[in-house]
Amino acid sequence: MAVSEGFKKHDVVPDVIPVPPCTQAKVLYNGGEEATLGNELTPTQVKDAPKVTWDYERGALYTLVMTDPDAPSRQDPQLREVEHWLVVNIPGDDVAKGDVFAEYIGSGPPPGSGLHRYVFLVYKQPGKIADDEHGFVDKHTREQRRGWKVAKFAEKHKLGTPLAGNFFQAQYDEYVPILWKQLGA
Repeated sequence: MAVSEGFKKHDVVPDVIPVPPCTQAKVLYNGGEEATLGNELTPTQVKDAPKVTWDYERGALYTLVMTDPDAPSRQDPQLREVEHWLVVNIPGDDVAKGDVFAEYIGSGPPPGSGLHRYVFLVYKQPGKIADDEHGFVDKHTREQRRGWKVAKFAEKHKLGTPLAGNFFQAQYDEYVPILWKQLGA
């Protein structure tokens, strides 16, 4: 399935972004699980940050985002979106060398809320990003993550259309209460 097809089939376009990315980012978790345009993974499988790679231009800087547009559920997305990860000023695809604005948290859908989409987007930056208004969000913080909009962040920093993207879906499992405790919920 083409990236644009997957993003439209699962309504990531228009729920999260107006235009799909051109290429697919590779999202690989420690246990070998890989996001593949809407496959289902469990919160247990995605509790640790994945390795994310994409085709990049040498010398360019990139932004990587992971967002959940389905909180508290896809049928009732009152909190759309929840920021799960935000790294800016990434040289090439070396995420570890970027500036972390929001530490990674895995998926944590409430019981009975069904499948949530967890969307990864990669943007090529026009220059270095500084954003004191956003600030740093650590992995123990919940409130600052809610109601965040990747499209607004992209517009504010003139990021344009995402270069690459991918997503998986997840629903509640036994790891979710552990994550919620970490977030102080």
